[in-house]
Amino acid sequence: MKGNVLIIGLGLIGGSIALGIKKEHPNCQIFGYDINEEQRRLAKTLHVIDEIVDDLHKIIPISDFIFIAVPVKQTEMLLKDMEELEFKKNVIISDVGSTKVKIVEKAEGLRRRGITFIGGHPMAGSHKSGVVAAKAHLFENAFYILTPHDDQAQKEIAQLKYLLNGTKANFIILTPKEHDEVAGVISHFPHIIAVGLVHQARNYSENHHLVSRLAAGGFRDITRIASSNPIMWRDILLHNKESLLEMFDSWMKEMETVRHFIATDSSDQIYQYFASAKDFRDDLPTRTKGAIPSFYDLFVDVPDYPGIISEITGYLAESNISITNIRIIETREEIYGVLRLSFQSEEDRESAKLCIESNTNYETFYG
Repeated sequence: MKGNVLIIGLGLIGGSIALGIKKEHPNCQIFGYDINEEQRRLAKTLHVIDEIVDDLHKIIPISDFIFIAVPVKQTEMLLKDMEELEFKKNVIISDVGSTKVKIVEKAEGLRRRGITFIGGHPMAGSHKSGVVAAKAHLFENAFYILTPHDDQAQKEIAQLKYLLNGTKANFIILTPKEHDEVAGVISHFPHIIAVGLVHQARNYSENHHLVSRLAAGGFRDITRIASSNPIMWRDILLHNKESLLEMFDSWMKEMETVRHFIATDSSDQIYQYFASAKDFRDDLPTRTKGAIPSFYDLFVDVPDYPGIISEITGYLAESNISITNIRIIETREEIYGVLRLSFQSEEDRESAKLCIESNTNYETFYG
């Protein structure tokens, strides 16, 4: 395939889309624009894009494909501004936003002019950000949701999928409403709950000073998504307002049910409540990527003596296994502590487990 591809927004997602396209379609010319001049420069230096764009008005009229990879609020504004621009015949425009109903509605002005807009949401990410973290395989085995308009021609959908073949993502077609409901359940609402739990802990810590110290372990892990970008999440929640308000009603009923079980000492119901949740969670896929980036953590029981971290990381370095994060969870003098190692993929974690176990007698386990 040949053609000019414009990426607006050279962060993790936009950069990874660019790399995926370059990998599969080397004859495509990738143009990149970002409001951050440093990101533009880095994208060119790292060969994520072929050419830097300083003026969208000049490049849009010659673009065959345009990807809008900026936060949802900025996407809305861009779609509105684009209504006045000239486009190449048969251009296909898509986005990567976490909400779809409002964005697809905003694209209606383009559709009235006969311009193809196909909503998109690659459901994968990373704990790192920026174009330096972009990878061609970021979306491999991830779900890439497409939300075309009801009367969208199958030809354009097929063209977009073909262009994105290099991402090795699994494409799913949903209506914008279906997407926002699903994303609300598995991503947006869990973020609200995590933030709520953090606020509750903070409130308790005002009178119980041990709360913040004791929350450093498991509590910090289960609420890690509360550290997400607050500006991004403000816009996402307001964009998906209708779906989330319905979920609040359902959630409060759920909590009332559990509260009743506890208040009435209903041990059997409590057991069944936890058991059924365990069964459902244990059956969730483990080899596919979801809306919330996974942590690939390996825990190692290690003795507390100087040089233990360099010993472990040395073995991994010799095997060319990269670590994304390392932390000692707890150590006390003369007893074993727990070293938590984080990796980019399940394959890296498995390799690290074999490496450590073959070089030491330390026990390793998953969280």
